[in-house]
Amino acid sequence: MSVHPPPPADTWLIAGLGNPGPRYAHTRHNLGFWVVTALSARWGIPLDREKMEAVWGQGRVGAQRVILVQPQTYMNLSGRAVAALLRYFQLPPGALVVVHDDLDVPAGRLKLAFDGGAGGHKGVLSVAASLGTLDFYRVKVGIGRPPAGMAAEAFVLAPLAGAEEEILAEAAARAAAAVEVLLTGGLAAAQNRFHGTSPPALSPKGPDGS
Repeated sequence: MSVHPPPPADTWLIAGLGNPGPRYAHTRHNLGFWVVTALSARWGIPLDREKMEAVWGQGRVGAQRVILVQPQTYMNLSGRAVAALLRYFQLPPGALVVVHDDLDVPAGRLKLAFDGGAGGHKGVLSVAASLGTLDFYRVKVGIGRPPAGMAAEAFVLAPLAGAEEEILAEAAARAAAAVEVLLTGGLAAAQNRFHGTSPPALSPKGPDGS
């Protein structure tokens, strides 16, 4: 397993993980999709292609070529689409950035990393299994732990509303900025700038609304 990130890539594939369809659009588990949508607007790269079980688009950020991807396989099979696109563009895992929600990061905070464990995230596990490695970049958007009595699976797929949705939308916007710094300035620069941000505290409601 690699300890240090590889040299900066000339071409990057940025995959935001989520589930397709309006039912899941405003859930915690779709934060990866939110970030890719934000990057599409930020960089003027339309997500106008549907191929290899993904919605994607490509363009340039400065001197670097960028492919933005939203897998359409549902979360647990995300690796199938990501691996197919890496093969198509002949890219190594070290040129991959996976953006996803994370239960182990406080809600609204960001964490950037290269390799390391999947933390039980089924989308990340699928990508790692399809590639045979965890040696890729990850931008984690924190959602915090579910309230007592609520299963993690229900928590990540529950519809968002109100203040929590606003805070996580702001976190997704910061994650888009963090991806740009990662690509242009490297992992350490992105970590120094975006780790440790303290958003407003969240108090998600339990299954009974309390």
